[in-house]
Amino acid sequence: MANTQHPTPSMTFWDHLDVLRSALIRMAVAVVVFGVVAFLMKEELFAVVLAPRSSDFVTYQLLGVDAFSLHLMNTGLTEQFMIHMRTALYAGLLVASPYILYELFRFVSPGLYQSERRYAVWIVGAAYVMFIVGTLVNYFVVFPLTVRFLGTYQVSSDVANMLTLQSYVDTLLGMSLVMGVVFELPVVCGLLGRMGLITSDMMSTYRRHAIVAILVVAAIITPTTDVFTLFVVALPIYLLYELSIQIVRITKRN
Repeated sequence: MANTQHPTPSMTFWDHLDVLRSALIRMAVAVVVFGVVAFLMKEELFAVVLAPRSSDFVTYQLLGVDAFSLHLMNTGLTEQFMIHMRTALYAGLLVASPYILYELFRFVSPGLYQSERRYAVWIVGAAYVMFIVGTLVNYFVVFPLTVRFLGTYQVSSDVANMLTLQSYVDTLLGMSLVMGVVFELPVVCGLLGRMGLITSDMMSTYRRHAIVAILVVAAIITPTTDVFTLFVVALPIYLLYELSIQIVRITKRN
């Protein structure tokens, strides 16, 4: 009788598909369960999501930003409910992500050698940690500065800003995803260095080109004319690049 919990080399292709299907179902159930919990905790969930819209947020307090508060409005009949569901699902996915990675690793690990399995654990763990760090950096630094600048920007005092809840939430979720991906730079560079595609000397040689590329990426992430905000976004990305050089150097040495 085939093992439906752990794939083994003796299993057929269809047996492996059956195991994968079971794993995907368990992952989907975990996301749904955590998403439902987040949905039921509406007040707590949106207290976190909407916190950066006013000067009471911790980042503004540390920077000494003048008092302000953005008024969000709803323009669609089903918009608030759909945004509630989408935000809860994203929160459920974020909370369930360690379990999802565990299920994926449990599926592929029987086909790896012991040394490859240990290396895979480090890579997956590092990728997850860096994604979470990128999300937190966006929530506490990048998004608050962006929403404060764009939300209070006016071409004339006669033109008032009327921001929609959908625009606010879409920007937060989108920027969180982008910053999470950007923070994978050290992990990606470590893999490329291990495969011999890049070297630390090469990255050091093209550091000036990388700085220009970082400024372009930072400008895309935060489309503002505020030099301070651009610097705040570009600095952590540049530090990631320098960290990537050291990781590639250590990888080559090992």
